[in-house]
Amino acid sequence: MHVSTKFIAHVRKIDDDNWDTPQLLFDHLEGTARLAEANAMKFHSREWGKVAGLAHDAGKGRLEWQKYIREKSGFGFHVDAHMEGKAGKIPHAIHGAKLVEFLFGKGIGRILAYPIAGHHAGLPDWSSAEGAGRSSLKYQESQVENLDDVDKGIVEKVRAAKPGSPPWKFSKGLDISLWIRMLYSCLVDADFLDTESYMNPESSANRSDYCNMPELLDRFKKFAQKMDNDSDKTRVNEIRREIRAKCIRLASEDQGIFSLTVPTGGGKTLSSLAFALEHAVKHGLDRVIYVIPYTSIIEQNADVFRVVLGEDEVVEHHSSLDEDETTSRARLASENWDAPVIVTTSVQFFESLFAAKSSRCRKLHNIARSVVVLDEAQLVPVEYLDPILETLQLLVDRYQVSLVISTATQPAFKERLVDGKRFEGLRNITEIMGDDREVQSLYESLKRYEVEFPPDFTTISSWQDIATELSQYEQVLCVVSDRKSCRELHSLMPEGTYHLSALMCGQHRSAVISEIKQELKQNHTVRVISTQLVEAGVDLDFPVVYRALAGLDSISQAAGRCNREGKLEGLGKVVVFNPRKQAPPGLLRKAADTARTIIATAVQDPLQCGVFEKYFNELYWKANSLDAEGIKCLLDPNDPQNDPKECGMSFRTAAERFQIIDESQVRTILVRFGKGERLIDLLKSTGPDRWLMRKLQRYTVNVYSYDFTKLLQRGAIEEVYPGIFVLSTNLDYSDTIGLLVEETSYDPEKFIL
Repeated sequence: MHVSTKFIAHVRKIDDDNWDTPQLLFDHLEGTARLAEANAMKFHSREWGKVAGLAHDAGKGRLEWQKYIREKSGFGFHVDAHMEGKAGKIPHAIHGAKLVEFLFGKGIGRILAYPIAGHHAGLPDWSSAEGAGRSSLKYQESQVENLDDVDKGIVEKVRAAKPGSPPWKFSKGLDISLWIRMLYSCLVDADFLDTESYMNPESSANRSDYCNMPELLDRFKKFAQKMDNDSDKTRVNEIRREIRAKCIRLASEDQGIFSLTVPTGGGKTLSSLAFALEHAVKHGLDRVIYVIPYTSIIEQNADVFRVVLGEDEVVEHHSSLDEDETTSRARLASENWDAPVIVTTSVQFFESLFAAKSSRCRKLHNIARSVVVLDEAQLVPVEYLDPILETLQLLVDRYQVSLVISTATQPAFKERLVDGKRFEGLRNITEIMGDDREVQSLYESLKRYEVEFPPDFTTISSWQDIATELSQYEQVLCVVSDRKSCRELHSLMPEGTYHLSALMCGQHRSAVISEIKQELKQNHTVRVISTQLVEAGVDLDFPVVYRALAGLDSISQAAGRCNREGKLEGLGKVVVFNPRKQAPPGLLRKAADTARTIIATAVQDPLQCGVFEKYFNELYWKANSLDAEGIKCLLDPNDPQNDPKECGMSFRTAAERFQIIDESQVRTILVRFGKGERLIDLLKSTGPDRWLMRKLQRYTVNVYSYDFTKLLQRGAIEEVYPGIFVLSTNLDYSDTIGLLVEETSYDPEKFIL
């Protein structure tokens, strides 16, 4: 018998005195290879997935490593056989990486070495040039002197699985790095699932078993028919049905990139779902992924999808998910997106596409063969626009993804020349609503408000002036551009005025929005002062809306809360005013300046849909960079800084730099609102269990480090566990306006993403 047939991959205890039959290393390698092969088949890379699975734990096939885990555990095996990153452990992943390079050379071997070396610790940088040090692939490989001690049976299995050429000829830029990350996703998900089938068969059995796409489409059709029969026979509802019908017709088109340009209130959510399901069935795709900028919209849209498709068919994946409000199967699916409908945040989606950690990358292969809907696409972060758009185009070109860019204010994503410079953008975008004339006609048919702009931009409105005007209305919404302004204006309003900002925790905001909707429905007096968190997807319907000068897209989105259902006899009223305080520095101020220029020189309605391309063109031109952190250079092996001869890339550095929310400038505080009081006390007494921390996500507020330090100095917050800070008492949290801080002057609402 060959010695390797006795090697162990994992073992688990049945109880304190008994062990289960161990999982053999050969069984684990072959099981992982089968799963990785199936994962990679979705993008024509099955043999690459297979060899990665066979080689990933080759380092465990050494007598030294087997002896170590036998000595480390009483029975001779360590329950957690994933050894990297723990003091005194003997590494094994780098041996598999070194093996594939030894067997297949720097071409095939180096491509496979990245995912194999990082299948626990994360995708590495090639060299230490970017500060990777000893974690770099180059350094790790230098520490493996030879592979003579790796079991010969494993070596021969890996050698026999040598893949052929890559599935396509790589273009310059991010093509090869995205493919390597996709292979990495296939491997780490396969490794986890095969390990789970042995270590936790109950969880393994609880996966999958969802409806297929034709079944979901049938459910949607039945829901839509009932909705149409039960809804009021208004002109707005008639237009919404027409929009949905167009989406269904265009769904039969070939896979590619589509835009869905529909005015706010035009039923975009259900129409985009109709397109996505029809398109998925037409092309045999596996899932629909909704990418949404704000958690407030995610919660709202996911609830709609559950009503339409069924409670267990929709998985939310975002930090505010309450574990009690989802099933165990949904929690499992959120790890690797193995469900038919995924609803996730822009932060989760885009940061995962550039991530290095296995936990963030594990789901990526399940983006292949899907319909991805970018909801409120105008909010894609401009400073990362270049690498994001290139990656989206690659998903369409290489991974059988269809992309839907869905918004009322369509951003200028198309490839074109800007001031003589080439903007790569996205190619061959098909507008679902038709040509420019048809889109404009749609906007005119859904016109529900008139907009009043300032007579000139030298006239400044004080907060007291605005408060006086707002107080004249029984139902009015006013949107401002930062949290400090929101609080200042709110303090001048009559008692009972609602306040909405990201200094309120998610549970607080949801409760207030729900109360506002109910009060509006009963035709009570409702005045609301809010930051821009209400501008995208929050279904509020006011007869009058005020908006502090901002980007045209923000003004248009705020206006979409005016006469949303078209129930007024005439048109609603939208008032744009010039506040004393400018928008926060950076992109928000540039957006406001660009809007000011277009409004001042406009010969037509500045909110006409055809104006937005000009607006976004100018805004992107004013941005300091569309790749502010140099992500593309870090991930392009042909870039001179990456050592092209070595297929050098800096995966880990790119992941660290691609942060839509700069975590170094932000601190999170758990607040004592509602059930948060009891949960925080439970945290202090029992410790940070996973289920408890997930529940507490609904009771968090993010603040700048400067404000965090001030709160800490005055004793308003305390550190209950390393890195976990809570509000000491409820005296510093208002049931009206949220966390009480004296804020800095730069305060964009980006942290509600």
